[in-house]
Amino acid sequence: MSSAPSSLTDRVQTFSFDDGLAAVRFIGAACAFIEEAGTATIAGNGGGRFALHDGVVLETAGDGRRLLTCGDDGTVRQLDADGTVTIRASQKGRWVDHVALGPDDSFAYSVGKTAYMVPAKGEPKSLDLPSTVGGLAFAPKGMRLGIAHYGGATLWFPNAQGVKPETLVWKGSHLGIVFSPDSRFVITTMQEPALHGWRLVDAKHMRMTGYPARVKSFTFTSDGKWLASSGSGEVILWPFATKEGPMGKQPGMLAPSSTGRVTQVACHPKDPVVAVGYEDGMVLMARISDGAEILLRAPDGAAVSCAAWRADGGAVAFGTVKGGAGLLEF
Repeated sequence: MSSAPSSLTDRVQTFSFDDGLAAVRFIGAACAFIEEAGTATIAGNGGGRFALHDGVVLETAGDGRRLLTCGDDGTVRQLDADGTVTIRASQKGRWVDHVALGPDDSFAYSVGKTAYMVPAKGEPKSLDLPSTVGGLAFAPKGMRLGIAHYGGATLWFPNAQGVKPETLVWKGSHLGIVFSPDSRFVITTMQEPALHGWRLVDAKHMRMTGYPARVKSFTFTSDGKWLASSGSGEVILWPFATKEGPMGKQPGMLAPSSTGRVTQVACHPKDPVVAVGYEDGMVLMARISDGAEILLRAPDGAAVSCAAWRADGGAVAFGTVKGGAGLLEF
């Protein structure tokens, strides 16, 4: 670092788990730490440790109110703040690779080349893709599901009968996917060290390259002005404040480190602040406006695997590949 950041490490509640952390999510005021091996530990609401999956957790999705997980046991499960676990979908003998939360109580998940949308009421609907699903995301408004796959992304309106899904084409393997908060852009992360995007009004392409490593974590700030991403020795911030998005613009950079690449980014739900995790185990909070940094976890060699904010912005939590974790309430 160019200068030593301020520190709040003495205020962080620390945890140690048997397995690496697949995710950390908030359910209301409670914080859930999800271990890769299928166990969940809840801090708050009385706490406790709960069996979640009969196997490896492959992905999680949370909105501050609901928490869904999927795994190699072929299920999608819902974890409530009191530790109750409910099976929401099941595919016997198959891996459920991805999961995403939709409007109301709807959700989506994928198995191989098929994406499923499960409405709050009624029967699930499915869509077969040309290749294995790489990622799922719902648009912020309406019932539209974005699906990343080899060769681009597909936008599906599962409730619109007779409406053909729209395909956004770009060669290569597309993995994660996210919509901008105003639904004007959709962005995918790729198997190569790059992001790719489309402006939805005209399907204009946006290539976001120059990363030394594959981007595994990316998220928009709450106001939609910036897309924060991992994959480099600092947070890469792509500008999205104008109608052109990042086209023709250089990205900003935040929280540089000389000792390890960024592995996780989590944007504050209200303010222009990013929680940043690094491959050497360090965790910072960084303010976009002036680059100010606060240390939350000193480096210990265990890469940060997850980070998340509480919906009201009053707490942040993180975990590592070796089972170390922390929770800071403000």
